[in-house]
Amino acid sequence: MAFRYRRSQENHPKKGIYLLPNTLTLCGMFCGFFAILSAINGNFLYAAWAIVLANIFDGLDGWIARLTNTTTRFGIELDSLSDLVAFGVAPAVMMYKWSLMPFGRLGWAATFLFIACGALRLARFNIQTGMPGSKAFKGMPIPGAATVLSSIVIFYYEFRTGLPDKNVFFLVITILLALLMVSTIRYHGLKEIDFREKKPFWFLIVFVLILFVLFIHPSTAIFVFAMLYLIWGIIENIYLLVKRRRLRQKAEITGKESEVKDEDHQDI
Repeated sequence: MAFRYRRSQENHPKKGIYLLPNTLTLCGMFCGFFAILSAINGNFLYAAWAIVLANIFDGLDGWIARLTNTTTRFGIELDSLSDLVAFGVAPAVMMYKWSLMPFGRLGWAATFLFIACGALRLARFNIQTGMPGSKAFKGMPIPGAATVLSSIVIFYYEFRTGLPDKNVFFLVITILLALLMVSTIRYHGLKEIDFREKKPFWFLIVFVLILFVLFIHPSTAIFVFAMLYLIWGIIENIYLLVKRRRLRQKAEITGKESEVKDEDHQDI
């Protein structure tokens, strides 16, 4: 009888969820919900900081799940739903209420484009999860796009008060970030760093310097880091495109097409 009981347990494993990573995911979703309410009530600075805080929870839940080997399909789906709320709907509502309402239908169309591209980005990421290849992200991650918009709001209120004047920059940056999310441009993320492996000493120094800058002037530092992340991804991919074209030209001369294929495979 005991043997049959053990066999039945193996064939029908216990159902349940891992509490810690999923709780952190729900905390990120709550930050997104709080950001939406704050934007509706006109507290745009609170909304922007809530989205930044959601980034912290989003990073923690994935890191802890990988560290404790508690990654599940349920957690992946819940994380995607949380990301859509915190980094899709919340920044879109914030930007529309803060700066895009004067553009009328073009304004709400741009915010819907941001949400739609964010949802497509998450769906594509879920499909590609577990597939072999580079650890870099294909397209800008939706938390990164949301952080760029939040950093703009935070940086604005560091020097001014009230709502900004009608400015096409806010419309363009919202549309640009939406398109970058569904593009094939390569962006990097913290998941590429294995914290369990030994790192060079300078790595720790850079980390301390980043914390120092954040503590001294967080609003300006977040804005500068977010813009550098946005621009660096574009510059890096332009460099890779030029490099790939040079390899193709070299392959046409030498007839070594395998070098180009290997390089393309590494850049995907």
